[in-house]
Amino acid sequence: MSTPLLKVDGLTVETKTETGTHRIVDGVSFELQKGEILGLVGESGSGKTMACRALLRLLPSSRLSIPKGSVRLDGKEVMDLPEDQFRAIRGKRIGMIFQNPASHLDPVMRIGDQIAESVRFHHGGSKRAAEERTIELLQQVGIPDPKERSRAFPHEFSGGMRQRAMIALALACDPDILIADEPTTALDVTVQAQILRLLKELRDARGLSIIFITHDLGVVAQLCDSICVLYGGRVCEHGPKERLLAAPRHPYTAGLMGCQPAIGATGERLRTIPGYPPTVDAMPTGCRFHPRCSNEVAECSRRQPPLEAYEPDHVAACYNPVGEAAALPAKESA
Repeated sequence: MSTPLLKVDGLTVETKTETGTHRIVDGVSFELQKGEILGLVGESGSGKTMACRALLRLLPSSRLSIPKGSVRLDGKEVMDLPEDQFRAIRGKRIGMIFQNPASHLDPVMRIGDQIAESVRFHHGGSKRAAEERTIELLQQVGIPDPKERSRAFPHEFSGGMRQRAMIALALACDPDILIADEPTTALDVTVQAQILRLLKELRDARGLSIIFITHDLGVVAQLCDSICVLYGGRVCEHGPKERLLAAPRHPYTAGLMGCQPAIGATGERLRTIPGYPPTVDAMPTGCRFHPRCSNEVAECSRRQPPLEAYEPDHVAACYNPVGEAAALPAKESA
């Protein structure tokens, strides 16, 4: 198999509170191939956004740190690069669409100027060339009359248009990887479908690799090629979309799928996962999902289950998995 474009291994984020140091991202690992769309799935607080901020070294607080973890881009380790060298990767190689465009677009700066500034920062060139590139990008993301709209301020755009502008801003540096942090949140269903279609078209046209952060398995089923499910800052299941959705092995994955409303199911109460996700200073021992799990066995509360393969590329961390398939035998170490 070819070297993945991005390989994240054991990425860990810690935070300091009054009660001590706690891990909010704990040994997260996944791979991303060129042209692949990976869905990073889980409830709010599961560590999805924090893991992606960590691989970009964009932690939002000085109380957060990355004590360990490897991020390899094109097979080369980047986490140990000095900050001035890492800036050439952030934005230029890996771009990010943030969840709330209203809070990440400068309200007193025209949309076009913000995009042109990013173009010139990473690629240089004249002001005129940057303006032409800006209009081209706005056109690519489906903003009508891009030359005129480039002169608008963020508050003059609708929610869907602001999201398109954020995508254009992320694409300004021609990244190889795009991280999309719940880009369809708070958008109506029609606009949501348009944004998802746009991301697919950009992947096909540019060969982009995309990490799509979401809590919505319905969106993942439409868009993604593979799925990585997080809970309590840990990976609990990872595999190709079709296989994982057809035969989930972790009870949490199965629970998320059970919460999806079924077409034609009238008069039935929506299913829910009982309980609440753990707080950062009260993480359970062992498997972090066991207090909410109907498949819990004694070992679950004692130690964290390892990721085991049910297919060569489908892994889950569970002592009592859903379904009848047995895990593949572990490979002998060389």
